[in-house]
Amino acid sequence: MQTETLNDRQDRILEMLNQQGRVLVEDLSSAFEVSTQTIRKDLKELCERGLASRTHGGARAGRSISNVEYEDRRLLSSEGKEGIGAATAKLIPDECSIMMNIGTTTEQVARALYGHESLVVITNNVNIISTLIGSRARELILAGGTVRPSDGAIVGEAAVEFISRFKADYAVIGASSIDGDGAVLDYDAREVSVARAILKNARTKVLVADASKFNRTASVRICDIGDVDIFVTDQTPSEEFLRAAEAGETRVVIAETQKDDVRGTV
Repeated sequence: MQTETLNDRQDRILEMLNQQGRVLVEDLSSAFEVSTQTIRKDLKELCERGLASRTHGGARAGRSISNVEYEDRRLLSSEGKEGIGAATAKLIPDECSIMMNIGTTTEQVARALYGHESLVVITNNVNIISTLIGSRARELILAGGTVRPSDGAIVGEAAVEFISRFKADYAVIGASSIDGDGAVLDYDAREVSVARAILKNARTKVLVADASKFNRTASVRICDIGDVDIFVTDQTPSEEFLRAAEAGETRVVIAETQKDDVRGTV
């Protein structure tokens, strides 16, 4: 399994795929001022990672992310996720309790929370606990159950029951897909059950997701955007989505990334 990060050009090609659905070798060669051979190598690597599929003369976006290896998913929109993590951490004070679910974006939030004081962190994500070991957290609480080796998740009824024993100040959840109408979705019904339990048992509910989630389709509903208090992302969503967020009185925060200056709150 490849663990190298995407280079800047490949990351930008992936963004174009997410936005446009397909790209052509000749167009990319002109846009990036590199040879068609270089572009074909970039597309070949993206396809090998499951992030795109080759077509005649180019490539199309990989519509399903469910079969992409977890380490590769960490690399998807990595700069955006880092910005989301930092922006979310600014919303969370010291000396509070927080629940987080499985996902590479929530793991970035955990990294950004490392310097916070006296947090109580409750999660079904082994990676979040590992990240915060050695931090200034007051307590790290991991849901009981069987750990899924592929991504460190603990899912199922035992995890839901465990989460339901607590009431946290903040919930921070990620999602696999977000529809333009505001539906927040995932692929795995077991993961959705845990995410719903986390939302149900938190006072302030935060959704974190990078812009690529708007270009994916999943079938299991976690909630609607109006069911969360704050949505943190890395690019301004569509007008349709913003209307749904406004109708639900959900605050939308656009995070700062290395590629963009901070854009604040919509």
